[in-house]
Amino acid sequence: MNRQNTDPAQKNDFSKGSVVGAILSLAAPMTVAQLINILYNIIDRMYIGRLPENATASLTGLGLCLPIISIVMAFANLFGMGGAPLCSIARGRGRLDEAEQIMGNSFFMLIASGLVLTALGLCFKTPLLYLFGASDATYPFADSYLTIYLCGSVFVMIGLGMNSFINSQGFGKTGMCTVLIGAVLNILLDPLFIFVLGMGVRGAALATVISQTASALWTFSFLTGKRTILRLRLSRLRPKAPTVAAIVSLGMSGFIMSATNSAVQVVCNATLSRCGGDLYVGVMTIINSVREVVSMPVSGLTNGAQPVIGFNYGARKYDRIKRAIAFMSVSCIAYTGLAWATLHLFPRFFIGIFTEEAELTAATVPAMRIYFFGFIFMSLQFAGQSAFTALGKAKQAIFFSLLRKAFIVIPLTLWLPGLIAPAVNGVFAAEPISNVIGGTASFVTMLLTVRGEIKKSLKKW
Repeated sequence: MNRQNTDPAQKNDFSKGSVVGAILSLAAPMTVAQLINILYNIIDRMYIGRLPENATASLTGLGLCLPIISIVMAFANLFGMGGAPLCSIARGRGRLDEAEQIMGNSFFMLIASGLVLTALGLCFKTPLLYLFGASDATYPFADSYLTIYLCGSVFVMIGLGMNSFINSQGFGKTGMCTVLIGAVLNILLDPLFIFVLGMGVRGAALATVISQTASALWTFSFLTGKRTILRLRLSRLRPKAPTVAAIVSLGMSGFIMSATNSAVQVVCNATLSRCGGDLYVGVMTIINSVREVVSMPVSGLTNGAQPVIGFNYGARKYDRIKRAIAFMSVSCIAYTGLAWATLHLFPRFFIGIFTEEAELTAATVPAMRIYFFGFIFMSLQFAGQSAFTALGKAKQAIFFSLLRKAFIVIPLTLWLPGLIAPAVNGVFAAEPISNVIGGTASFVTMLLTVRGEIKKSLKKW
C-alpha cells in the first residue's frame, strides 16, 4: 500500500491557490538557478578568452569539448528529468512510496551511468576530439580540459539530475541553492587556478569539477534529510525494471534533446572547421555561449511549469492544466521576441563578454544575426516539449526532440553550405529554419494533444 499525503506534502500542493503564483514560485528560483548553472561554463569561457597567450586556440579547444559535455548532460536529463515528472504525478495522486521508489532508482542509474561514461570518455577522448573538428593546434587544450572534467562527471550528473527532484517537490529556493553553491565556488576558483596558478584550461576544468562536487553533496544532504517531502532511502535504490523503464521512457525526450545537441555541435564544428577553419569553431563556441544565456529564462519558466502541470494532471485538475500551459506559452513567446530584438541590435555587447579579439568579433557579428533570426519560434519548441513531458507523453516528447535537431538541423548543416556563399553562413542558417518548422509543429501538436487528452479524461472520470 502506498503511503498517502501527509502534512509536509500539503504545503506544496499545486492543485490549490493561484496557478500563475505556483509557477512563478518555482520558475523564479529555477530561472536564477539556470543563470547560475550557466555560469559554470560561461565563466570558464570568459576567462579563457582573455588568456594572455593562445586565447583563441584555448577557447576553440573548450568548444570542442562541448559535444562530450552535452552527452554527460544528456544522461543527467535521462534519469533526472525522466524521474522528476513521474514523481510529481505520483505525488499528485498521493502515492508517496511510489514517488520515492522513482527517485531512488533515478539516483542509482545516475551513478551507474556516470561511472560508465567516465571510463568510456577517458578511453576514446582522443579519436572523438579529432572527429569533432580538433586540429593539432587545438587538441592539447581540448584534451587538458576534458580529461579533468570527465574525472568528475559522476558528481556533475548527481548535482544536475537529483536537483530536479528537489524542484519537483516545490523546493525551488533549495534547488537554487544547489547551483548557487557551485557557481560561487567556480567564480572564486577560476581566476585562482587559471591565472594565479597558471593552469589555463586545466584550471578551468578543475574549478568546475570541484564546484559541481560541492553541489552534488548539498543535493544528497537535502534529499536524505528531514526537510524534504520525498526522502532518498537506501531501500529505494535497488533498481526495478518497470520503474527504470518508465523513467527512461519519459526522460528519453530530455536525453535526445541533449544528445542531438551534441550531434549538432559535432556536425557544426566539423563543417565549420572544413569551411572556415579554427576561427569559425571559435565563433560557434561564442554563439553557443550566448544562446545558453538568453535561453535561460525560457528554460527556467518551462521547468517551473512542469511540476505544476504534472501535479494537476495527477490530481485531475484540468482547468488548472490549461491555465498553466497558457501562462507558460505566452510568457515564453513575449520574452523570446524581446531577446531576438536585443541580440539583433546589440550583438557586440554579448560577444564582448567572451572575447576582445577583433578578428573573432568581426566574424561572430553576422553569424549571430543569422543564427538567432526567428528566435521566437524556439519558445514554441520549449513549451511544447515541457507540456508533453509534464503529462507523461513520452512518445510525443521524443518525436519532437528528434524532429528539430536530428531530422532538420543536421541535414541542413550538411546541405546548406553547398548552396550559400560564404559556406559558413549555411551552417548558421540551419538553426533558424529548424526553429520555425520544429517549434511550430511541436506547439500545435501539443495544443491538439492536450485538448484531446482532457476531453478523454473527463469522459472517463
